[in-house]
Amino acid sequence: MPLQLDHTIVPAYDKEYSAKFIARIFELEYNGAWGHFAPVKVNDTLTLDFDNSDNPRSNHYAFIASDEEFDAVLQRVNDEGIAFGSGPGSRTDGEINHKHNGRGFYFDCQDGHVWEVITHTYITD
Repeated sequence: MPLQLDHTIVPAYDKEYSAKFIARIFELEYNGAWGHFAPVKVNDTLTLDFDNSDNPRSNHYAFIASDEEFDAVLQRVNDEGIAFGSGPGSRTDGEINHKHNGRGFYFDCQDGHVWEVITHTYITD
């Protein structure tokens, strides 16, 4: 079996707030705290475990989405008035990119993390 990422810890000023925010933006379920964490199950193999931190350091989280999922996430970002952009250095230009035969955009959350949604991986064989 190839290696798969099972979970990762996402530091947050308020783990419950951040878990609910990401669950809402990505249309995922948040079912409350589990032990020390506020987990959001992304799919069958990945969970984001939000954890309180006094000083969360910025991380980058990138997700591949279908065209339909991409459009829906972008619409929710727009509906919430969240700035987004076409690149890591232009996260507030209100544009999407068309790199690697797909589409992509970036947005920041209240914890300083950079979230990326793309429709095609950047790495190819």
